[in-house]
Amino acid sequence: MSKRIALLVCVATCVCASAVAQDNTKPGSADSKQSGSPNDQGFSVLQGKSASAITPIFSEIVMSQQPVGFHEAYQNTNGGHYTLEMVLKGETVDQWSQMITVTGVQGHSDDPNVTAKTRIEFKASAFKKACPDTFAAKPLGPMNVSGHEAFVAWLSCGSSSFGGSFHSESDLVVSIKGTDDYYTIQWAERGPASTQPLAYDEAKWKDRFSRMNPMKVCPKTPGEGAPYPSCLNQK
Repeated sequence: MSKRIALLVCVATCVCASAVAQDNTKPGSADSKQSGSPNDQGFSVLQGKSASAITPIFSEIVMSQQPVGFHEAYQNTNGGHYTLEMVLKGETVDQWSQMITVTGVQGHSDDPNVTAKTRIEFKASAFKKACPDTFAAKPLGPMNVSGHEAFVAWLSCGSSSFGGSFHSESDLVVSIKGTDDYYTIQWAERGPASTQPLAYDEAKWKDRFSRMNPMKVCPKTPGEGAPYPSCLNQK
């Protein structure tokens, strides 16, 4: 599993032991896949020229678009944490230029001190700790996902050494408060390291946000299996 995700999960949930345990398991290539839990049903459903990643995560089904060129590279449930990672063809979860990640954290939705926005703030703190001199962030505001509270932000490190070599990393993160659990859907990009904070490229990240949509959080329907038509057909 990528160290980037382990760091974000650790900070966002304050359950670092689980994140460290996940980081000790790494697929060898982009075709590797670790499963072994009731939540390891990652699916891609064709929808015209694009596909949807539709995944049962704990109490609900989470759906987002899988943009052209990406494919599932890693999936795992470890205790109360679920991770699905998609990378570009030919790349791996350790060596990648772009990655789309869907995560779930079981519970916490009834905690009055936790919101979709504060979970992104936790992630921002992790980024800032990793690159205090080149950190940049832009809150993009609240949104609604299938009637659920959500918040969007762009986070960036001009220079980070996570993964073994210095590089820049920027993440567009959507944090969603589910009925019982919390979810994130994010598109990350790595590039050359910079001695200065990166500037937010509005046109690029707006385009990527549009290609992550539609995003949905759906209740599970008893007896319904993949491709979960009740969620696909949800307006």
